[in-house]
Amino acid sequence: MLNLLKTKATAPVLAAALALLGACQSNTTKQETATSTDTSAPADTAKAKKPLSEPLVRDIYTADPSAHVFGGKIYIYPSHDIEAGIPENDKGDHFAMRDYHILSMDSINGKVTDHGVGLDIKDIPWAGRQLWAPDAAFKNGTYYLYFPVKDKQDVFRIGVATSKSPTGPFEAEPTPIAGSFSIDPAVFTDTDGKAYMYFGGLWGGQLQRWQGGKYNPNAPEKEPNGNQPAIGPRVAKLSADMKHFDGPVQEIKILDENGKPLLASDNNRRFFEGGWMHKYKGKYYFSYSTGDTHLLVYATGDSPTGPFTYQGVIMKPVQGWTTHHSIIPIKDKWYIFYHDTQLSSKTWLRNIKVTEMKRRADGSIETITP
Repeated sequence: MLNLLKTKATAPVLAAALALLGACQSNTTKQETATSTDTSAPADTAKAKKPLSEPLVRDIYTADPSAHVFGGKIYIYPSHDIEAGIPENDKGDHFAMRDYHILSMDSINGKVTDHGVGLDIKDIPWAGRQLWAPDAAFKNGTYYLYFPVKDKQDVFRIGVATSKSPTGPFEAEPTPIAGSFSIDPAVFTDTDGKAYMYFGGLWGGQLQRWQGGKYNPNAPEKEPNGNQPAIGPRVAKLSADMKHFDGPVQEIKILDENGKPLLASDNNRRFFEGGWMHKYKGKYYFSYSTGDTHLLVYATGDSPTGPFTYQGVIMKPVQGWTTHHSIIPIKDKWYIFYHDTQLSSKTWLRNIKVTEMKRRADGSIETITP
């Protein structure tokens, strides 16, 4: 009798428990469905997200834009990407560019004119292969185009070519700049008229192979690891004729907030490639790419040769592996020229862009999400 009563008493409870369990499972299923929907929504939004800016040219692939204002007009000296059919690797062999096209525009939102080839690798007597990111400068009626290219021994050197026109054609000097090496030349002329070249790039840019002062073909393919100081970019003062180094090449020190050199393991802040210099209210801003973490960052100092103290991120990662830039003032605003892979979705076929770069009252740069 007791067992019967227990059974009768338990049945309603069991039924209620089963009903409650079913309701919980139903609610859980609904919650999981909602969560799944919510999770996929940002991905769909990100996939459909409109880029911050559009490519400046679409009929050729361009990258590494070095922008300057000459005679009140904007001139851009980019790399010219091509489909070379070379598999991707960490040495960058798939970036097999062979010439430079010079671009110009009257204003930021104006029409872009492609002035055609300003310099071809076949017209550089000492060149072997891979005509990478260039820069330009102007002095005393002459325009100077600085370029990195591998020599016939497959070692990157930096050359210079000249023209009486900002759009070329440029005539290359018969030999590379003595004492130059690695990649990514960027020339800055200070307010006192002195000019400096900043250069260097890791991995395929070969900077890690020059740590002893001479090229070491047996050096590691990549940079040091762990708690060793990061390899710094290089700087050299240019001669009066803008074709030679006037003094020794120096390694630039980039420091953390405690005044200590950044470490090789600090991939979010250490220098990788693509240096650029600009000056704002008496401060020198050295900006660069962190390479394998795909950030554009900057450090500031009181001298054009450093040391520089790390400050923060200018631009978050773009679409594509590489990120490379230039920063110039136009009228009362500052602009950053950069690239991504919007047109091709291929790392080695890029397109250049431009957007405004804003500062806070203390001179620090606001981070851009491209």
